[in-house]
Amino acid sequence: MTVFPDGRKERLHGHNYTVAVALDLASVSFDQLIDFASIKREVAALCAEWRERTLVAERNPATAILRRSDGELELTVCGRRYVLPEEDALLLPIDNTTVEALSAHWAELLATRLAAVLDRSAAIGLEVRVEESPGQGASTYRELSRVPLTSVSARE
Repeated sequence: MTVFPDGRKERLHGHNYTVAVALDLASVSFDQLIDFASIKREVAALCAEWRERTLVAERNPATAILRRSDGELELTVCGRRYVLPEEDALLLPIDNTTVEALSAHWAELLATRLAAVLDRSAAIGLEVRVEESPGQGASTYRELSRVPLTSVSARE
């Protein structure tokens, strides 16, 4: 659920997100060939880690998180209390579960996971697009020269 700065929030609901990854290449030469199979494996692994989980923004100022000794996670979001099995939640180091924040987080995760593969290639940038429904999503472009995120764009 998205939390808004004025204290409102969306109702708790689910999405079947789609993720697309694009590489920005400086060259397509043979000696800098990219093994797309390794990229697809990492994308599939991330999808599997996130599948059928409730995404929780750990850094949201309107959210309090309590890990209970009984294996449950207690959340207070904008004054509303939610309890769910801890294994069903995925705590993310972001401030909101918007497609903008999710695409930025995915771009960082993929850049880290693919560092060895992409360092030997001509890839100079990585773009991750996360959509919550067809045509409604956000993309983040991350330069691969170890520079912080360069841009985030959204389309709704």
